[in-house]
Formats: sequence, C-alpha cells, structure tokens
Amino acid sequence: MRIRLVALILLPIAAAALLLGADARRAGEAAGLLAELAGEPLVPALPERQSICYTVAEHSYEADLYGLSGPFLVLLPGAAAAGKDDPRLIHMAAALAHAGWRVMVPDLSAQKALTLSSADAQPIADAIRHVAGDGAKVAVAAISYGAVPAVLAALEPEVAAKVAVLVAVGPPFDAERVIGFFTTGFWRGAPEQPWRKLEPNAYGKWVFVQNNAIRLTDSGDRALLAAIARRKLADPSVPIDDLTLRLGPQGRAVMELLDNGDPEWVSAMIRALPPGIAAEIERLDLARRDLRGFAPELMVIHGTDDRIIPVGEGEALAAAVPHGRLYRLDSLAHADLKAGSVTDALTLWRAVYRLLEWRDRMG
Repeated sequence: MRIRLVALILLPIAAAALLLGADARRAGEAAGLLAELAGEPLVPALPERQSICYTVAEHSYEADLYGLSGPFLVLLPGAAAAGKDDPRLIHMAAALAHAGWRVMVPDLSAQKALTLSSADAQPIADAIRHVAGDGAKVAVAAISYGAVPAVLAALEPEVAAKVAVLVAVGPPFDAERVIGFFTTGFWRGAPEQPWRKLEPNAYGKWVFVQNNAIRLTDSGDRALLAAIARRKLADPSVPIDDLTLRLGPQGRAVMELLDNGDPEWVSAMIRALPPGIAAEIERLDLARRDLRGFAPELMVIHGTDDRIIPVGEGEALAAAVPHGRLYRLDSLAHADLKAGSVTDALTLWRAVYRLLEWRDRMG
C-alpha cells in the first residue's frame, strides 16, 4: 500500500514541483488532502462536526459544520438518500476541513428524496448567504447532479459576488443528452458528431423516475412510478411488469422514454412527457442557460469512465463559462475522488492544489 501511495502521490508532486514551480508547503498539503480523499489519511481523527440551524429571509435550514477556522466551503451532495449523512460525504467534508477549510454541508431535503428541481437553487443560495460575511468570499463544491442547482444559484448576481470558486465533480450540462444517455446508452457532443455507444449505470434512469413521479397530476400513476423507482433502485434486476401494466397515459409516457433504445427519438419523447416533467427538465438544462456571465471560477473534475454522466458533459460545462478549468481523469467512478493511475493522480493533485490556492487567497 505504501508503494502504491508513493507512486500515486509523491511522484506527481515531485513532477509538479519541478515542472510547475509549485509552492512546496501547498504541494505537501495537496498531497495530504489527496491521500485522505483516497482513504489514506495523514490526520486520522475526524474534525469537530457541529449541527446548526439557521434562518435566511424567513426560511429555516439545518446544516453540519466541520472545522473551526478557515474560509468557508459549502459542500453539496448529489442525489443520495443519506444526504449530508452519507459516509462518503462526511469523509470528504472531514478531509477538506483537515486541509484548512471550514466546511458547511447543508441538509438538502430534495437530494435525500432523490428529487432535483430548479427550486433547489434557493436553499443553496441561502447557505452561501449565511456563511458569507461582509465582503467575504465562499467556495462551493457540488457532487454530480448537485452541480446544477449550484450553478443556478451562482447565476444570481448577488450570490455570484460571494462565490470565488465552484468545484463540480461529474456534473451534467445538457439535460436532453444526459437523459438520452441513461435511457439508450448513446451519447454525442453535437448533432454533426457520430453517436458513441456506452453502457450506462442504471442508477441514473431510476433516479430520474423517482425525481419526476411527483410531477404527475395523475395520483395513481404518481404512486406507481414511485413504487417502480423504489423497486429498481433497490434491485435493478427485479421485474416491474405488475406495476407498469397498471399505468395510465402519463406514466406510460415516462416508461416509453425509459424503454426507448433509439437516440434519435429522445428529443420528441421528452417533448411528449407530461407538462410538469418537460418544463422542469427545461429549467434544469444548463445548456439552455446563458453562462457567459458566470462570474466564479468553475473547476470541473470528471472521469472518462463515468457511466452515469458522460465526461463530455463536464467538458461542455467547463467550456461554457468564462473561467472554466477541466480536470479530466481516466478513472473516477463518477464522484469518488480517488486516483487510479499516476496520470490521474497528477491531474487530481493539480485540482486539489488549485483549490488550496483559492483557500490561501480567500483566507
């Protein structure tokens, strides 16, 4: 294990220090953070974790705080039922706190319910407002689908003025492309490009069902789709015919999209979805937003092996903003920040080093 750690951590740092003139202290701190994210903590004890309640504009929230000092970093989960109590998120928050951040993890009920809405930008914006002091800047880190409402929140000029940098791990960009990928397995970056066939992780498909069941006006179909999603999220191989046969027109429109295997039909099938679903997809589609005025630096970390959100989505998001930086890894397993090779370790180290540059600038 120690040999592997030397190969994946110390070698990239030595190369970066020699070739890039990296600051030695920060380089060492980046190594420590990278090692802790990989499960090899140099500081094994967890930092203090404090649960808080706060109110912004008459809206009440809960959150966990890690660390006692340093500039604030707001850490946002993706679609995970455990939310802020997910062990992976706790591990990441602790690692960031050890690296000198004061980490806030807001309790986002929508993510815990495996639902995603453009309205989720509001509690994220309020979390940023809460921790940003007079003139202070805040960092934001968002996992997977959590990056969408984070970007939407930072598009508000008043919120953007408080955010120095936003880190997005495995983010989506074009909603239609992502839906087409997890339903058909095909993805392409532009209409003139050929389709690429990949094997999607079924998790994205059934989170989509869970997310959108609540938007149906037919209460029967709403309950049936929610039951389908719960069953498939628990065991993707389990049959659901007993439920799908009872669906009405609204539920069938959703299942027809999921069962479709032709990428050329995806756009029309999205338009044929019940209005509540189609409208929310459009509101969450970052490709439809004008991001040319996005003020914070956007650091995108994405792996080419991602089978929930293809790496091309992260590339497109980084290219769509004025201050985008892409850190492309060969192996990232969607949102786990663990390097699988020396090349990936160097790329991930560069991202961590850049984040610590922001810490020092903000502190």
